[in-house]
Amino acid sequence: MRIFSFLLLKLFMLFSMSVDATEPKSTIELMQSDGYVLMLRHALAPGFGDPENISIGHCTTQRNLNQTGRDQAKNIGKWLTTNTIKPSAIYTSQWCRCKETAELLNVGKVKELTGLNSFYQMPENRSANLHALRQFLSAQATNQKLIIMVTHSVTISAISGQSVSSGDGVLLKLNDSNGYDFVTTVDTNSLP
Repeated sequence: MRIFSFLLLKLFMLFSMSVDATEPKSTIELMQSDGYVLMLRHALAPGFGDPENISIGHCTTQRNLNQTGRDQAKNIGKWLTTNTIKPSAIYTSQWCRCKETAELLNVGKVKELTGLNSFYQMPENRSANLHALRQFLSAQATNQKLIIMVTHSVTISAISGQSVSSGDGVLLKLNDSNGYDFVTTVDTNSLP
């Protein structure tokens, strides 16, 4: 009987601990908290890379969003607003597909950040872009609201080690030691 009582007490303690355990925060709750960066890949822009005559500032020389991509960007913005996710700042690559995605989110003023520029067809820019972006992230205050960055798959992969589809992203947590930590991927293609 004593062993049975002991086992019941142990089971009760384990059950009590699991009931009282704090649930981890959801991705939405994290994005509503201070000190996070949502790094999004631009919305759907069919094709790969850009034409050889690409020129920053001239959208006709670049691969751009199609209507599906524009709708996707608007839907991501609606989802952010519906979930009361209000960024403190929105930064974008200088590529037109990223700028248009950031603007169509319609959640704040958009600023260009060259560290977010693609180096897919310009590998000579990889080190400089990533160094500038890491420096920028390291300089951000950990007590500010969410920062949204709209960029390219190569940049997201280099920063987080993750590969994401058009319109999807990664969530980073800012910190004082090394600038940021990868938290999770964010699949906007399955938003409710």
